[in-house]
Amino acid sequence: MIRKVVKEDYDSLVTIINSIDIFSGEEKDVAIELINESIFNNEQDYYNTYVFVEKNIILGYHCIGKRSLTDAVYDLYWIVVSPSVQSKGVGQKLLEHAEKFAREKGGRWVLAETSSSENYFRTRNFYLRNNYTIVSQINDFYKMKDNLIVFGKYLNNTKEP
Repeated sequence: MIRKVVKEDYDSLVTIINSIDIFSGEEKDVAIELINESIFNNEQDYYNTYVFVEKNIILGYHCIGKRSLTDAVYDLYWIVVSPSVQSKGVGQKLLEHAEKFAREKGGRWVLAETSSSENYFRTRNFYLRNNYTIVSQINDFYKMKDNLIVFGKYLNNTKEP
């Protein structure tokens, strides 16, 4: 089941975030900051977080929001899956849910940014396997020889945005 995040999810999400070995301390801090925004700042609409729950255990989450100054572009800020269930379809279900969320809001594009570092090889392949394409790359973005790669997927909406 995928549902909107609630404050009682906070500790479980922090545990999952902290269990991801490829995340730096700074990345973990940013991920937790967005969880806080999603849970405790109900007035904002930039960070919409949904959790994947099975047998009352949170196994992952995604955070998506409409990109400022666009009419129908959505940023997939985070998609995180507990290491215990990675490569078991949880990430794909979360991604499909994020796309559905954007589509239902009239979204035209979903964009996801990641690193070119070897640590993010599986992440890049995940997006490619799910019909995302590289729409942009900025060299030496995060640091020298660590590029920003932007993946995008054009959503085929039946209604005009």
